[in-house]
Amino acid sequence: MNTQKLINTALNGLDSIGYRLDQYGITGKLNRHNLAAFIMLEQKHLEGEWDSIQAKFDRRRSQFDGLLTAIETRTDPLIKPLISRVNQFRGVAGH
Repeated sequence: MNTQKLINTALNGLDSIGYRLDQYGITGKLNRHNLAAFIMLEQKHLEGEWDSIQAKFDRRRSQFDGLLTAIETRTDPLIKPLISRVNQFRGVAGH
């Protein structure tokens, strides 16, 4: 079955249900236009939530990168002499 035909059948059924409910005085808000508006609203809501999650993730990644940079810059002066001594020892022990 054609996808467009299936969608049209579903929307016609939705319109029919909305019309019947409207006849009984239950609601006048169930139709394809309100359904489309609801779906678009929820889509934008989900896009906003995704953007928020991405922003939080990026902020944490930036904080982590900053922390690593700070650790590297502070430990370099401590580790370089130690590495130098180890390399000297290896050079002496290798001969």
